[in-house]
Amino acid sequence: MNITKIRSRNIMFTVPEYGMVNMAVILGTKHNFIIDTGTGSDPVHAMLEYIEKDSKPLVVVNTHGDWDHVAGNWVLEDRMIIAHVLGREVMDKEWEKQVQIAKEEDRCFEGEIRKCLPNILFEESLHFPEDGIRLFHTPGHTRGCISIYDSVDKVLHAGDSFGVSDGKASFWESWNRKINLSDFKRLVEIYQQCDFEICITGHSEPQTKEVMALLEAAWVEAANS
Repeated sequence: MNITKIRSRNIMFTVPEYGMVNMAVILGTKHNFIIDTGTGSDPVHAMLEYIEKDSKPLVVVNTHGDWDHVAGNWVLEDRMIIAHVLGREVMDKEWEKQVQIAKEEDRCFEGEIRKCLPNILFEESLHFPEDGIRLFHTPGHTRGCISIYDSVDKVLHAGDSFGVSDGKASFWESWNRKINLSDFKRLVEIYQQCDFEICITGHSEPQTKEVMALLEAAWVEAANS
C-alpha cells in the first residue's frame, strides 16, 4: 500500500499490484470521506488507521460498482455508503461474475472481500456544503459512475471515467464497446466547468489541470475516427 499526500486534506492510497488501484481519504470540516474501498479489507484498514485519531463522522463513497473499487465496503457496512442508483445496480447484479473473472485472471485480493451494497443513493448530485464536497453523476465505463469534487483543495476524484497512459487520455467507456461520442463530450464539458487543480483517477497517476487538453484531444480524435 502506497500513501501519497496530494493536498492538505486529500490523501491517495494505492494498491500497486496487478495495475494500480487508487482510493482516497478527504479530511473534511464536518466529515471525513473515504473514496472507494478498493480490492478488499486491507486497504480499508489502512485508511481507517490513517484517520483513527480523527473523530469526525465517516462517509464512504463508491465511484462505481466494479469489484476492485468496492470489495472493502463490508468493513464499513455500518457507515453511510453512498453511490449512484445505477452504480448500486451494477454492483448487485455483477458482483459474483466480476469476482469469478478476477479469480480466473489471478487478480490480487487485498484481505477479505464480501459483497456489501451502498445504503445511500442519489441520481444527479449530492452536496456536503459544510465540507465543500460535491458528488455528481458523470459518464464512465460502467453505468452509474460518479465524480467527487473537493472545492477546498480543488481536487477532482474522477473514478474510472477516464484514464491516462503514455501521455494520452482515454474515455474508459471504450472498453469492449464503441465509444459513445455524446457521453464523452458531456464528460469533457462537465469537467471543463470544474475548477480543479489536481485530478485523481482510479488507475492512473494524479494529473494536473492540463489533463483537460488530453481529454479534449482524445475526444477530437474519437470524433474524427
